[in-house]
Amino acid sequence: MQNFAEQCADIVRLILVHNLDFINEDGSIRPIGQEELVGDEAAHLAFALGEYYRLTHEVNLSSRHVIDLVAKAIAYQVGSMYKGKDTDWGSYVALALLSFGAVRERNPVWERLDDEVRTQLDHLLLRRDELKEYHFANAIGKAVVRHEFRLTKKDETGKLIDRFLEYCEQHSTGGFFDATNGHGLGGTFDVQGVFNFSFIRQALYYHTDNFFVEKKLPSLRTYAEKYLRLIPDLMREDGTCWAYGNGLGAHGQMYCISMVLQALRDGWITPDKQALYINIVFDLFQKFFCHYVDQEHGYVVICDSERMSGTEKSSIRANFDAVCHLCQWARLARRSSINVSHIRRVFNFKAGNRLVIFDKGLKRENGLFVYRDGKTAMNLQLPLVSGNGCGSSDFLAFPHCPGIFDWPAEKYLPILQPELTVEGKRYIPSFYGKKLSTGLGSKGSIIFSYEQPEWVTVEEEITAGLGSCRVLWTFGEGKIISEFTYMVKNPVRVERISYMVALSAPHSVYGSNNLALGEGNLGIFVEHDDLMLSWQGIREVEGDRNYRTHYGKIHYIQELSRDYPLVMQPGQPYRLVVSFTPDVVKI
Repeated sequence: MQNFAEQCADIVRLILVHNLDFINEDGSIRPIGQEELVGDEAAHLAFALGEYYRLTHEVNLSSRHVIDLVAKAIAYQVGSMYKGKDTDWGSYVALALLSFGAVRERNPVWERLDDEVRTQLDHLLLRRDELKEYHFANAIGKAVVRHEFRLTKKDETGKLIDRFLEYCEQHSTGGFFDATNGHGLGGTFDVQGVFNFSFIRQALYYHTDNFFVEKKLPSLRTYAEKYLRLIPDLMREDGTCWAYGNGLGAHGQMYCISMVLQALRDGWITPDKQALYINIVFDLFQKFFCHYVDQEHGYVVICDSERMSGTEKSSIRANFDAVCHLCQWARLARRSSINVSHIRRVFNFKAGNRLVIFDKGLKRENGLFVYRDGKTAMNLQLPLVSGNGCGSSDFLAFPHCPGIFDWPAEKYLPILQPELTVEGKRYIPSFYGKKLSTGLGSKGSIIFSYEQPEWVTVEEEITAGLGSCRVLWTFGEGKIISEFTYMVKNPVRVERISYMVALSAPHSVYGSNNLALGEGNLGIFVEHDDLMLSWQGIREVEGDRNYRTHYGKIHYIQELSRDYPLVMQPGQPYRLVVSFTPDVVKI
């Protein structure tokens, strides 16, 4: 994999050189264009340069000195923005410092920091705040640095890893990572789990006690393998992998590449599966390189007039994150003993389906249904997970398939889901269910169904006593049928009902080798309607930046709605059946 390693190293230099103009002399960062900064860009810059130094051992980058840049970035992040409490960027700063040596007194970056910044850094590293779900990886990274810098007598890394794995076990019957942030119903299972495992493994590469690392790897492997087995099922022909939840786009591609390469390096993938996963790496990388790297100017693009990728991630930070991952890929590829010269392409798109149960409790179940259509080459991902109450279509329970079934990024619209408004509250059949199941339907079709014993709002608040909803999706060769059956316990006055369809197009610059809709569009047809809805006029949203997806621009929104009240009566089912026969083309 030497050629792959050198290609990654070349891209690293290209990205860094083209982003030097956004780094001020004091280590602060200027945004790209009119974007707003997140606030931790300097920490990500320091980590990126630390990884660059580990890869190349070069201290000069164009006209800038790497060690001076790192020292200034750390001083700015820790000094200027220090608030006396732990933050998510703590491990990035700490690991960046560790990249230049485990003995602080001989660390060239440490030597350039003034006493005040050193004191604040010590406080940051020694502070042990209450662990929250999304802080596990950060805490483990800091624990590694505390051990290497001999700030504590006892290594806490193992204890924190055990607590992380216990958290996965306690919050998921399937052993997956629940990225809940304390809001919503709980049960946020998305690509953030891949990030946590890959970041923890990356932090362990800094740990010098090889015996300890080898002792902990089997436990990590037990849980990480659940994601490794899921990645091939989520892969699409064009290299797109994860298609729902947080972290989509460039970051989702990078997380998956890192995890697979780490697994290959650690020997977690059996020899008979190595060819499959190596081809997956190449497909993921090709998608990342062709769709998120500006070939002319040499930087990563995650946000422009046609697409967006994460309000919590700025474009300049995404460039530094890409450098971190590319450096890691280059090192892993150089150390890999796998000979890829005889590897042939083995990733063939085949029809199939899989139901993954993330969590199965007494009150709710969370899962993911994946369907691969052999006729149209669609890979549909239908999640039934919490969205942390954020009100985003990224988490709604409809078949996510970029280019075919699209949705606005990090914005809520009732895409392919009926939204019922009762007393000002909007209810939608997503986020949780009971009795998740799959089965065979007529003519070889596949059925995915679940029930909601109580209606749930867009903000993920369950309202007891209103009614229930049963959802049935049927997938056949080229045809999809969705059926929603509502029942109420008492008369319920529904003020408004809305159901929306989004029609988009691939990115005008980065849109090659993508699935898209042909002249026949989605081929949508309302087969049964007890809610008495009617189609509204097509709304053009091409010029509205709020309707960007993670992959391209939404051009039209069409709504199926009822704007006058409907009084639902108990004992009577209300069914809405909508079918799709999408005209899928490849461009």
